Amino acid sequence: MPLDRFHIIKQAGRLVILPSFFCFLSLFSLHGQERDTLSRLYWRDMVHGFALDFRPAGILPTSPFLRGDNPKETPVCRAFSGHAKYAFRYRNGSFLDRLYGGVYQGVGIGLYTFGETEWLGNPVTFYLFQGARIASIGRQISFNYEWNFGLSAGWHPYHPDKNPANKIMGSKLNAYLNTNFYFRWAATQRLALHAGVTFVHFSNGNTLIPNAGLNALGGKIGLDYYFLRQDRPSERDAEPVLLPPFRPYVSWDVLFFGSWKRRGFEANEGQVLSPEAYPVFGFQVSPMYNLGYKLRLGIALDGVYDGGANVRVDKENIRHDGTFQRSDIIRPELYEQLALGVSGRVEYVMPFFTVGIGMGINVLGKQEFKAFYQTMALKVDVAQNVFLHIGYNLQKFRTPNHLMLGVGFRFSGRGYRI
Repeated sequence: MPLDRFHIIKQAGRLVILPSFFCFLSLFSLHGQERDTLSRLYWRDMVHGFALDFRPAGILPTSPFLRGDNPKETPVCRAFSGHAKYAFRYRNGSFLDRLYGGVYQGVGIGLYTFGETEWLGNPVTFYLFQGARIASIGRQISFNYEWNFGLSAGWHPYHPDKNPANKIMGSKLNAYLNTNFYFRWAATQRLALHAGVTFVHFSNGNTLIPNAGLNALGGKIGLDYYFLRQDRPSERDAEPVLLPPFRPYVSWDVLFFGSWKRRGFEANEGQVLSPEAYPVFGFQVSPMYNLGYKLRLGIALDGVYDGGANVRVDKENIRHDGTFQRSDIIRPELYEQLALGVSGRVEYVMPFFTVGIGMGINVLGKQEFKAFYQTMALKVDVAQNVFLHIGYNLQKFRTPNHLMLGVGFRFSGRGYRI
């Protein structure tokens, strides 16, 4: 039975918002992998604060709509956003602060405007974030990074009658990805100012079409303030906790994921939207060599069933208005929608979160599966040896394929994670 637009958006809320909700809960959970001494350090050294960011940016002209192919015949080229964030980090100079380069993390909310409200709307973003120091420049200045990952709501999506101009965003709910590189000046022990560059990407992961996405590059300026507390005498006088040297080891990650996707079919005047959503299911088995507290390298065996792979419609069966009969869809055999691939993986391990990338090729798979693929993923620890997985699969570095929303299990972990 075909899925209408409302049903798809409702399913998006279930499959994307619920995992994100558990991601938010995980921020306040204590990892089961850490040892008792690290558990005491965790609670003793944590401080809390807030941050404000302002981010003016220029929209990258990646589609004709943004370059001026719209009713106003003017480029859509400017973006601006304001952000409020709650953050927590380890106390300055503590063991974990030094080990993880002043790492901080939290939750944030932002409001975006693109100057064309009637076409794009003014989306609100809700996201997780984490950042840390890349290099120190003297005692008060550091060069840092920060990533944001979450959802954006309130878009005015494409509609053939109500909003035909917007040919880049097909859904009201879209993923939000942001990367910052900035300088931080610690004006006082509690207050710091920061300024740098930022890159943002919005898309829906091919769950609805059009999915050209929106990208912007710009700057950011803001401040952060932490509510530092005085150490107790027993804490000041206590000897520092020393951990044994890290001993490299191998762990195994086993992931199960699912998602859905929409696809377009080639017609004489571009692409036409598929009348239904297609399910995607898969697994990943990854032996990972843990080189240190913050780096894992490994390989992965990637298996996937893609219900939209190798589905096609002959052009002559597509009418001038872009419609066609469901019976015109040519569905492949089951084996043509299964693939097995091998990929290399690199993971950056920090408290609470692991960010990973992979590149691989399918060794078993027909037609559309014969392509070089890439994956980007965020793993969020929610319990001992259990993590949530939010990922994205691309082909040839440019073609969106599908989301990877799932749960994973880690085996042979030695408990070094914080």
